[in-house]
Amino acid sequence: MMAVNSRSWLRLLASALALCVLQGCGRTHARKPPLFEIIVPSQDNPFFKAEADAAAARAQQLGYRTRIDSHEDDAYKQDNLIDVAIAGNAAVLLLDNAGADATVAAVRRAAKAGIICILMDREINADGIARAQIIADNDQGARELAAYFVKLLGGHGTYAELLGKESDTNAQIRTHGFHAVLDRLPAIKLVAAQSANWSQSEAFEKTEVLLQSNAQLNGILAGNDTMALGAIAAVKGSGRRNISIVGFDGSPDALAAIRAGELQATILQPAAKIARMAVDEAQSVLKTGSTGLPEHQIVQCDLVTSENVGDFGTFERIRAEKRPAN
Repeated sequence: MMAVNSRSWLRLLASALALCVLQGCGRTHARKPPLFEIIVPSQDNPFFKAEADAAAARAQQLGYRTRIDSHEDDAYKQDNLIDVAIAGNAAVLLLDNAGADATVAAVRRAAKAGIICILMDREINADGIARAQIIADNDQGARELAAYFVKLLGGHGTYAELLGKESDTNAQIRTHGFHAVLDRLPAIKLVAAQSANWSQSEAFEKTEVLLQSNAQLNGILAGNDTMALGAIAAVKGSGRRNISIVGFDGSPDALAAIRAGELQATILQPAAKIARMAVDEAQSVLKTGSTGLPEHQIVQCDLVTSENVGDFGTFERIRAEKRPAN
């Protein structure tokens, strides 16, 4: 009787083990690849969509899982999304943040929870929390654009400036870079400067008013491409000609406007390159514990004009820069 019970017990144990193997149990589960949480301001904006898509594509190429969310420049919503990433055991947070000061506490929480935090496009006002802060060189780009704007104006004339959101650090850096060049040239005069809050419709309305009050306006310097496109529409509607318009970001719409001769120049921020750098550095931390690079990294921007517009794609250079032979 005891022998029969032992055999029965062994059969039951074998069946249970087989069922465990078939269904998966406890530590026999295959480990999921680490999750990369990617949070950007908006996926409706082509710049941020390109940034998010490039980061996700690179992470997936390397074998990681990804999730993309948008905070819509709302710090409260960003806090909630980061808390969800913490609760979901994300391994990496790639963040284009909703405010240099407002973001610090949330990134600190994520880092304390063991998440590798890397900032893209916008920095935060704190060091030592994020593993990397990778941004485009807005100052370099603004100065280069301003120098080209001077050439477009022939070294003299009047211009208006359309500024981005006044609370946005990048807007402040750009306008500072513009004026570092233009304010040294007395023959070029600023006749109006107004914020259009990165908005195409607001830029259209502001430009209409500017054109009515400045009959001899020679140029419009816009803090981003979206506002530049609004200015283009207003100028076309007014019937005015010979007004040079430049933008900033290097959006696909801006490149198309350059090809059409409606926009004279833009500065391309290499969003796709920055996003891939962020993923590669996150992987380095996962594998070695370090990026091997400084926390703050600045990536140079590119001036795009009718002469080189064919060298650029969706927020990145797709052809090597042509350098003069020695």
